[in-house]
Amino acid sequence: MVDHNYHIKTDVCVIGAGHAGCEAALACARLGFQTVIFTMNVDSIAMMPCNPHIGGSSKGHLVREIDALGGEMGKNIDKTFIQSKMLNKSKGPAVHSLRTQADKAEYSKAMRQVLQHQENLTIRMGEVVDILTEEVAGEGECKRKVTGVRLFNGTIYECKAVVIATGTYLNARCLVGEAITETGPSGMQRSTYLRDALERIGIHTRRFKTGTPARMDGRSLDYSKMTIQRGDEVVTPFSYSTDPATVQIDQVPCYLTYTNEETHEIIRENLDRSPIYAGIIEGTGPRYCPSIEDKVVKFAEKTRHQVFVEPEGRGTTEMYIDGMSTSMPDDVQQRMYRTVPGLEHCVIVRNAYAIEYDCINANSLKLSLETRQVGGLFCAGQFCGSSGYEEAACQGLMAGINVAQKLRGRDPLILKRSESYIGVLIDDLVSKDNREPYRMMTSRAEYRLLLRQDNADLRLRKYGFEVGLITKEQYDRVLYKEKVIQEETTRLKAIRVGAAAENQAYLRSIGSTELKTAVSLAELLSRPEMTYENLRGIDPDHCPVTDPEIAEEVEINIKYEGYIERQKKQVEQFNRLEGKKIPADIDYDDVTSLRLEARQKLKELRPASIGQASRMSGVTPADVAVLLIYLDKQRAERKA
Repeated sequence: MVDHNYHIKTDVCVIGAGHAGCEAALACARLGFQTVIFTMNVDSIAMMPCNPHIGGSSKGHLVREIDALGGEMGKNIDKTFIQSKMLNKSKGPAVHSLRTQADKAEYSKAMRQVLQHQENLTIRMGEVVDILTEEVAGEGECKRKVTGVRLFNGTIYECKAVVIATGTYLNARCLVGEAITETGPSGMQRSTYLRDALERIGIHTRRFKTGTPARMDGRSLDYSKMTIQRGDEVVTPFSYSTDPATVQIDQVPCYLTYTNEETHEIIRENLDRSPIYAGIIEGTGPRYCPSIEDKVVKFAEKTRHQVFVEPEGRGTTEMYIDGMSTSMPDDVQQRMYRTVPGLEHCVIVRNAYAIEYDCINANSLKLSLETRQVGGLFCAGQFCGSSGYEEAACQGLMAGINVAQKLRGRDPLILKRSESYIGVLIDDLVSKDNREPYRMMTSRAEYRLLLRQDNADLRLRKYGFEVGLITKEQYDRVLYKEKVIQEETTRLKAIRVGAAAENQAYLRSIGSTELKTAVSLAELLSRPEMTYENLRGIDPDHCPVTDPEIAEEVEINIKYEGYIERQKKQVEQFNRLEGKKIPADIDYDDVTSLRLEARQKLKELRPASIGQASRMSGVTPADVAVLLIYLDKQRAERKA
């Protein structure tokens, strides 16, 4: 490392240009702050080292929410996808989720162009090796605040805030059997010195790992032995600002095949050569995205596992073998992949590998994603212990927004669990004891019927507008949408239709039961087989709403009204606990009836509210009751 005194001044430094870093930098720059984004290699901006897809179950919700708040991911994938599919259509709307296969190279290229043309934003290639801080006095205690960063070449960037979004690059190493290279994903240079700098300022790291399957030359595969997987005939865009007509494109097919007992036997015979089972890998891997070795060992009763063969883009022959991530040696990979139907003569272009990296325990963060130890230091993405492009991007966006809020002297934007998947994700990261890479799932959201992918704009556009990432025109569109939904719902409840012959004939023609008495149009729409569109044939006003997005909201609100109202009442109870704030300076040692474990956890994590405290590992309902009594007593004494 070089030591000299060349200084450059800016407002914000973002370390890392993956999906978290891009969203953080764009948010800060768009909100008027001079921002520098640092990357080890400009060719790795928004890179997809694992599966080149965006969205999927629950992850599609995150992308919609990012877009509703004013982020970039949804817009970028709408420009660069090669296949799109709405998942779980046969199930209820709470779990409908959009998934798109990306053109890997084009996605990265398009995002880089957005960054390059963004006012107030500078891209800088270089390795950040130190976080510069100074001590500040505040509220009877000494703490530190960020003053800048130092690059490997000695240059110092003075700034007011830093976002760390190093992804899987920090002290990374890639493993393919016995072959271990100290490198970041896809052979990119890793970040070597930053971990020690973080330790010096009290930011402690831990070791996680993830993995990726092999990439193969598509010309060597036999697709006739696989089941073709096509996209939707009518494509739904991710971004609310994308014209649906522009995404109706010719799509590229994906394929489905399966492993078999021969595949599994080769894996079992060579487990001692897998870094995972040989004890070479130190980090903890994601439970919900296991390697093929883990699948074979932990699900020994299964005779086959799904394998999705997916294109990496239009301009390449490389195919991604989804479902068979591994860290087995090259010779074992060659043998096991060739037992899969359609892959008998496969040619591997890039070996599958496992990657270990350093990250932090997000328990050291506030809900704003600012560290407790250092003011102005924010963290986002896989550096916080999560997995996935979408999880990273939403954290980056929130970190960027809250950097801007802090520099403006405003309160941070904290999304509740009851109003967004982003709120669920950040609350889980910060409040719970996550001992493996965190992956978003619909089951983690208690109020998922309210947090659907179709209504993300109705839930979150107002926050994007308030912080300045959403224009008045965009927000007015949401207000108009809300108004029309309410008016049309009221109209359908008010208009009644009877058992006239023409009505009965129409109901029979669409496979619905005849009427025995007069009912409201809303009651008719509540029938499982009835849609807003086919309600036109019996509606005297012919269902005047022509916007399909608005019609969908009306239909869902009426069909699921009882369930929705029940969840809204649950949210009211949730919000009461969230509204009971815990003073930042509370002395938990003074709460004598708390159990020792609860006291230790509360002192460590410093929850902002009773609701957050109730979700912490090691804090029981009895502890929450003790804390409530204590706070009520303190408030009463202050009033007296």
